[in-house]
Amino acid sequence: MARSLAFLLNVPETPEDQGPEPSPYDESEMHDSFHQLIQEQSLWAAEEGLELQQRGPGTSGSDHQALLGPEGTVVHSTATLRILASMPSRTIGRSRGAIISQYYNRTVKLRRRTSRPQLGHLGRSARPSLRLYDLELDSTALEEEEKRVLLVKELQGLTVAQRDHMLRAMPLSLAEKRCLREETRTPRGRQGRRGLPSCCNRFQYSCVLALHDLGLWLLSVLHVLTPWRYALKRIGGQFGSSVLSYFLFLKTLLAFNVLLLLPLLVFIVGVQAAFPPAPLGSVPAFTGLELLTGTGRFTDTVMYYGYYSNATLNQLCAAPLDGGQCTPEAGSLPYNMPLAYLFTVGVAFFVTCITLVYSMSHSFGESYRVGSTLGAHAITVFCSWDHKVTQKWASRLQHDNIRTRLKELLAEWRLRRAPSSVCGRVRQAAVLALVWLLCLAVTLGCTMAIYTFSEFMIKSPVSTDREGALLALPVVVSLLNLVAPYLYRGLAALERHDSPVLEVYVAICRNLILKMVVLGILCYHWLGRRVGAVKDQCWENFVGQELYRFMVMDFLFTLLDTLFGELVWRLISEKLRRGQPEFDIARNVLELIYGQTLTWLGVLFSPLLPAMQIIKLVLLFYVKKMSLMANCQAPRRPWLASHMSTIFISLLCFPSFLGAAVFLCYAIWQVKPSSFCGPFRTLDTMYEAGKVWVRRLEKAGPRVSWLPWIHRNLVENTFPIYLVSALLLAMIYLNIQVVKGQRKVICLLKEQISNEGEDKIFLINKLHSVYERKEKSRIGRTQEDATSPALLTDDRDT
Repeated sequence: MARSLAFLLNVPETPEDQGPEPSPYDESEMHDSFHQLIQEQSLWAAEEGLELQQRGPGTSGSDHQALLGPEGTVVHSTATLRILASMPSRTIGRSRGAIISQYYNRTVKLRRRTSRPQLGHLGRSARPSLRLYDLELDSTALEEEEKRVLLVKELQGLTVAQRDHMLRAMPLSLAEKRCLREETRTPRGRQGRRGLPSCCNRFQYSCVLALHDLGLWLLSVLHVLTPWRYALKRIGGQFGSSVLSYFLFLKTLLAFNVLLLLPLLVFIVGVQAAFPPAPLGSVPAFTGLELLTGTGRFTDTVMYYGYYSNATLNQLCAAPLDGGQCTPEAGSLPYNMPLAYLFTVGVAFFVTCITLVYSMSHSFGESYRVGSTLGAHAITVFCSWDHKVTQKWASRLQHDNIRTRLKELLAEWRLRRAPSSVCGRVRQAAVLALVWLLCLAVTLGCTMAIYTFSEFMIKSPVSTDREGALLALPVVVSLLNLVAPYLYRGLAALERHDSPVLEVYVAICRNLILKMVVLGILCYHWLGRRVGAVKDQCWENFVGQELYRFMVMDFLFTLLDTLFGELVWRLISEKLRRGQPEFDIARNVLELIYGQTLTWLGVLFSPLLPAMQIIKLVLLFYVKKMSLMANCQAPRRPWLASHMSTIFISLLCFPSFLGAAVFLCYAIWQVKPSSFCGPFRTLDTMYEAGKVWVRRLEKAGPRVSWLPWIHRNLVENTFPIYLVSALLLAMIYLNIQVVKGQRKVICLLKEQISNEGEDKIFLINKLHSVYERKEKSRIGRTQEDATSPALLTDDRDT
């Protein structure tokens, strides 16, 4: 333990200091008197010279300690070290008196903003005393008590809310805060600030506290009701932030699907269910195969596009035999189902786009925030523990979190310091190029297999009696999506990346290429080939059912791989004495992005597909969590996944959502709808529903003439679309530039702080040299005074 150092500045008293105590009548004069006193004593200190005296033995100038300065190594005395130990930056948070003084100053500043009585109206005992104020660099008990009295008086002048907020923010013990709260209460029988009796003040204070406690309780309840809160903490503590990023991304996808499903349920599904169309034929019996194929009983339901009517839904109307359109009453403004279908899907996609862009920019700002990594280890060790935790399981969970965080920080620090030779880099680049060629060959082979099999399915159509054969293409695609990532993982073992982060990014890139190419071939198969091949049928229903089958097969293959594949892999690894396998982040994340892309592609043809995706994600979370705990281990090389969430959101936004938006825009603007089903059966394109609606509005009267103007200028005109797209891109660009600017500003501030630290060291060295010169001159004068009487005595003797 370091010995506490205490010192005083010996300043001689002046005749003015012996006068009567000033009695200020206003706060400004009181602060001016403080300022004048400090200035006077500073002038005396500058004229007479300050003598630093140590309390206790060891005041000789030989007690020195080394201190590095900008000009070299300089030896400092004990007095200089006492000055350093008494600096405000080193006493705040350590000294109780310094804490009270700091919060007294904050309270004074807070009270200056509000109206309050002058200090002249207070009693003499309540006024701050100016006695015994000196330029002492060590807080004595008397000064601490005076500051405490001042703090209590200032707190009494604040409102109840401000007082409670200030007391809660003080870094003092609960006993000290309780004592300050008791001392700041208004005495019994005394009138309040607004003339209310003390009992009314206490009742008002109790009501405020009760409402505050109720609000805190509601916030705690909402915090507890957060989905998968404890499970996510457990995963992060046991497996680290890299594995946790997958489950956080799954939770984000769940929120996106809920946001997408709500407008579809309210404006399309719910309205059509309230006004069901007349059945066209007998309802087929439920066989159970519909759960896999999506056909049969599910065909004539709100599940698919073909069930929705092209009639107005606020009046009874029988379906015309010629497939025509119901004519509404003259002058009415009915609920136009085709227009509602088109606009609801468009608005839902637009809201999803805005949410994605905001999430990406927010995640980018959070993950790429520049901070000092030099002190991250100390902050994790000394500042990460939550002292409010009392339960044993919670403390164990927090212990695991801190331990895993330290492992990740140390691994990142060790990787940054690892040396690398030129020959090693060349060899690694050659191996990387070879592995990339093999992976691209695997991707090309999967692509050709899927394209060939899809063409075979078109040339040999499946009859209605063989509905199980419709699962052939989804099974083949899901099987290739399952096998190809394992081949990539085996080839990646040859690369031996030094950085686990780079290894994950490379795996994500390879899996992303495979998924996007497969989805591109399927989109061409549905809109380019199936539309022409499917005759006398509702091709929109077929595309919706196909997407439903792909989603179901993807979920079933994921379950089989999770429950059996990872179990078999664990048994093989344990038999080979390699331990349990690690969680494959790249493959699992790309499976989530693939499933979400299928959902976005099928919203137009199956409005309830987001509900299926929500059920799939919820089940997938629990299955993956169970398999992770039973079959996987924490990464052997821990790494800090600080940017993973940003990468996942970016991949979800640009390749996935952008591709789905292009697919739907092509289907709406270019492809002719079926003439047998759906809300757009009599139109050349789905987009013409807006033109038909505008023509009806023009006939409805002048009251709604502003709606056709909006449609002509904001929907039909392409300029607003380009303008909105440009604004979104500009917002993304500005967010990136703002983050870059913040980086530069933070770097400049760090450099400025470093320079100011060097300036302080330089000034301390100068102060030390001045003190040394004065000390030497004082010792010289003392020696001269001691030798001069001896010389006089010798002169007299001679």
